[in-house]
Amino acid sequence: MADLTAMMAWTFTEEVPVPEDIKDLLIDGEVAEVAYKTIRDVAVVTNKRFIIADKQGLTGKKVEIYTIPFKSINMYSTENGGRMDLNAEIEFWTKAGKFKLNLNKKVDIRKLDKIIASAIL
Repeated sequence: MADLTAMMAWTFTEEVPVPEDIKDLLIDGEVAEVAYKTIRDVAVVTNKRFIIADKQGLTGKKVEIYTIPFKSINMYSTENGGRMDLNAEIEFWTKAGKFKLNLNKKVDIRKLDKIIASAIL
């Protein structure tokens, strides 16, 4: 199984409103549950997948969209941040490989955990 961590390394810094342009990507029956700001981008968690917009270049006009369907997730783990650890982490094992999301302490890891569990269990 491939280790996708180097390719797919994001930190969710805080919850934000779901951007209008992401809503255009949703399919019938798909609902945006929550959105998170990353360093320069945005990630949206729906009832079916993660959608992560990765702005590229100096202007950020070029955008690559990553979609990680929940149906591809075989297993995941969550680790909350402790007193000395600033970030919590969620690690996913998927059909394509393994990757990790870092969550700033402003992000409610248990809220995200429930959304993921509801979608894949």
